[in-house]
Amino acid sequence: MKSILFVCSANQCRSPMAEVLFRQLVGEHGEQDDWRIESAGVWAYGSAPATENAQRVMKERRLDLSHHRSQPATNELLSQFDLVVVMTREHRDALLAQMPALGGRVYLLREIGGETGDFADPVGGDLETYQRAANEIWDMLSRGFQTITSMIKE
Repeated sequence: MKSILFVCSANQCRSPMAEVLFRQLVGEHGEQDDWRIESAGVWAYGSAPATENAQRVMKERRLDLSHHRSQPATNELLSQFDLVVVMTREHRDALLAQMPALGGRVYLLREIGGETGDFADPVGGDLETYQRAANEIWDMLSRGFQTITSMIKE
């Protein structure tokens, strides 16, 4: 089974949205049974819900984040995934400092979508800020789907 872990800071906005959006994308490609898809946070404490606006924006897309609970990106968790997609260089650097063996398996979301740079945190923003973030995550994942699948050797 292919596996991908999305990682942001607290695992309450960007990475949970990326998780459910990628799950939708693999479903559209008929591969939902072929993937393990989760999310975590570099500085997450366990069991916090997704932010209200993240839940609302995903609900508008008929995706459910109401049951999401944050989890920290521990070495044990990280070691279980073929690919780790982070939102910022700071996330990548923190994970590689924590677990150097991840080298070659950690990529920025923008890299996956063929761009460069960090993906801004919508936390504290209004609903429109979250909608823009969700649209951009979807765009990056859609454009990068073939890249993601080619990075993972079954």
